[in-house]
Amino acid sequence: MTNAIGMIFGNLNSSALQGLDPNRPIGTVPFGGRYRLLDFALSSMVNSGIHTVGLITPQQYRPMLDHLGAGRDWSLDRKSGGLFFLPGVIHSLNHTVHFSLQDIAVNIDFLEKDCAKNIIISSSDQVFNLDFRPVLEEHEQAQADITLVYNQSVHPPEGSERIYLRMNAHKKVTAMSKSKEVAGLQSPWNYFIDILIIRRELLLQMLRGYGSIGTIELSEVIAHHLDIINVQGYFCGGYVGRIRSVQDYFLNNMALLQEEVRRDLFINTRPIRTKIRDNPPTKYGKQAQVKNSLISSGCTLEGKVENTILSRGVVIEEGCEVRNCIIMSKCVIGKHSVLENLIMDKFVEINEGSVLKGQPNKLMVIPKKAVI
Repeated sequence: MTNAIGMIFGNLNSSALQGLDPNRPIGTVPFGGRYRLLDFALSSMVNSGIHTVGLITPQQYRPMLDHLGAGRDWSLDRKSGGLFFLPGVIHSLNHTVHFSLQDIAVNIDFLEKDCAKNIIISSSDQVFNLDFRPVLEEHEQAQADITLVYNQSVHPPEGSERIYLRMNAHKKVTAMSKSKEVAGLQSPWNYFIDILIIRRELLLQMLRGYGSIGTIELSEVIAHHLDIINVQGYFCGGYVGRIRSVQDYFLNNMALLQEEVRRDLFINTRPIRTKIRDNPPTKYGKQAQVKNSLISSGCTLEGKVENTILSRGVVIEEGCEVRNCIIMSKCVIGKHSVLENLIMDKFVEINEGSVLKGQPNKLMVIPKKAVI
């Protein structure tokens, strides 16, 4: 896809994911036992033939560099194009700030030096698997200035704020609003999923006009100019999970236990790529019992595991019972412990005989390197 380059906003912080390492940008939060959240946006771009991707980095960027390196595992360690780490300006604790024009403006050289006609922009706090080639094809056929990717719901989407879209019969966006009433919408609800295509020259014009104005977002500028630019909608019918809270994180991880969700996200022809680690297979002891769970490589299981996601290298000793949990890498659960409805960050040690139980609507979150 030589007529498009990618840009991923990786400077969204994880302050909303209370208890999960606050110095870790949300894009590097582990997901599904072996992935990081930003793997999904980056893999979707690479699988669509995009060979130049700019990643806007957060203030605490070391976890991102450690995970991505030179981009080799995504085939982005190349002489032409490749993965570019771009400085970010906005490091606000307000995790609702998305696609700040200031973040793009400080990286205007990245946009000016490339001759691509279009820029594909995505957030890093979502799980999805999207082929951008048909999106770009519709974008060109409609002679659109901007194409907003959206999804639909019969009921208003739960969770944090969404931008709702109203479109005419030709999919031209006629209204954008965080208020369903202002947008004049009725069910089914069309909501923007923080993925868009914009013509590079138009984006450069917006930067010259608005780039110095505080924390104004790209979506605000687009909404103000719907009457003079051609903004189209593109329907994405696959699974899209947005992570803006601990509950979002838990529910979207647990959704992977459903076959239809895995089928939507993990497609043989469009694999989700991640940092490759060489681990031995998981060892299952004689007393191990596993039901409806995802188990990564390198684990040692001696107890019972149900409705749970285990990352690499987790040790669950004999007599343990683990239900409805997300347990990240290198955690050790001591003998005869009982865990239920919790999220456990990396390198946690649980002493023998511990009982830790959260509630489905009030999860227990154990921070990184804790000893209990």
